Amino acid sequence: MPELPEVETTVRLIRPALVGRTIQGEEVRWARTLGGMRRAAFRKAVVGARISAVRRRAKHILLDLERDGVDAGALAVHLRMTGRLYVDPSREPLDPYVRVALALDRGRTLSFLDVRKFGRFVYTPDPEGFLAHLGPEPLGTEFTAQVLWESLRARRRMIKPLLLDQTFLAGLGNIYVDESLHRVRVHPQRRAETLTRAQVTALHAAIQEVLLAAIERQGSSFDKFYRTPEGQPGSYQHEFRVYGKAGQPCPVCGAPIRRFVVGQRGTHACLRCQRPPRAR
Repeated sequence: MPELPEVETTVRLIRPALVGRTIQGEEVRWARTLGGMRRAAFRKAVVGARISAVRRRAKHILLDLERDGVDAGALAVHLRMTGRLYVDPSREPLDPYVRVALALDRGRTLSFLDVRKFGRFVYTPDPEGFLAHLGPEPLGTEFTAQVLWESLRARRRMIKPLLLDQTFLAGLGNIYVDESLHRVRVHPQRRAETLTRAQVTALHAAIQEVLLAAIERQGSSFDKFYRTPEGQPGSYQHEFRVYGKAGQPCPVCGAPIRRFVVGQRGTHACLRCQRPPRAR
């Protein structure tokens, strides 16, 4: 599933082609992509609206809409496992896996392609309320080492499932949690409240460093599905230390990387660098 760096990459690449464009028509090929909204209501909400901004919140792409200079809600796009959002000339035939297409002025089309149909292309009149359940942004100014310290001290959970909880911290997924925890030598099953202040400070820095490096490389393409809006793979997968490296030597100590399950998620770690917690 695309995580924060992949979604941020998509936002940055489609923003120049979308801001200021007016939606002139829609084609919905898979109604469930609309999240339960009827097509007629969707058409009424979006056709004629102008895209005023393109931004990211957690793993969602938000297309803010306006009519006559007044806010008119937003489209909230979640790529899920196989979604891809891109802009093409209107004369290009739609890919058979496109689930929603919006005709724009100046002869362009915004297409949402989703092979496995898990993604969502949802209209909401209140985007902030729609995503109010999400935690802070890991690259936002409100996410400080002190905030992370206080939040972890208040929890009684294993550190990896907690970091994956979007209500705790928004945007992180399996890849970047594993990579961040390896950098600070913290085992994924370590209890969050047992981390020292020094470890929390290092973890805060590692999360931001990993995310920024992945954004710079346009995300990670570890399978055939994630591609940028331009159809290119990301390259951060070449920088992985542990994710997907089971059996390969740890780049720090040389011990074999192990794969195991934590909170029903495949997990990668070096058990020499990241000492397992003692059983209680």
